[in-house]
Parts: sequence; structure tokens; C-alpha cells
Amino acid sequence: FLRGVQHKLFTIGSYLATNQESTELHIESRVMPETIERMEKEIDRLDALVPPMKAFILPGGSRTTSLAHVCRTVCRRAERLILRLREEALVEEPVMRYINRLSDYFFVLARKEVWRTTGGEIIWDKSCD
Repeated sequence: FLRGVQHKLFTIGSYLATNQESTELHIESRVMPETIERMEKEIDRLDALVPPMKAFILPGGSRTTSLAHVCRTVCRRAERLILRLREEALVEEPVMRYINRLSDYFFVLARKEVWRTTGGEIIWDKSCD
């Protein structure tokens, strides 16, 4: 699944780098609905492997978990930048949706990995006393 994500990120990079006012997009530079559907199915599959969340969790627990959380935050930052770009240029909804869902994917991947590697998540202690 992750190899497909890497390929799709290059696709989105091509999409965002194309000035659509002067250049026609190639089909390879578009995010198709099927791509988003595959990601949503993978999110559901991973989410089914871990217990339901009952509290706010802290990122961390293992190297792979931490890396997934870093990827998630990079996706969120990219999403904010693309939203700003959208104020000045055409950005199709599937691109926005893909980036949004990708950060969700990395969140559930991090949850799956922390359960696999440590047997549980780090729960935020909101008392902080």
C-alpha cells in the first residue's frame, strides 16, 4: 500500500506544479476517486486491528509509531499549504481529500504500530497535577 502512496505523492506534486492556465493536465496528474476509496478501505482495515479510542493519545511508543506520526504531521502541514494555494489557483477537491485522508491513514498506521510493538498506547493524563 505504501508504494502506491509514494507514487500518488509524485502525482500530486506534478498536479500542484502544473500551471493549469497554460498547460493541460495529463491524466497521470489527477487523483482519481478509486485511489481515495482504496485508501479509505485501508484505513478501515487498520482501524479494525486496534481497540476503539477512549481517550486522547500521545504520539510515540516506538520508532515506527513515531515515524508514522511525523508523516501525519507533514501531511497536515501540506494540507494547510495547499489550502492557501487554493486561494490563488485551481486545486481540485480530490487532491484535497487525498491529502486529508493520507494524514488519517498515518494516524491509524501509528496506532496499529504502537499496539504491535509495545502492546498499548500512551494515554494523555489530562490531570497534569
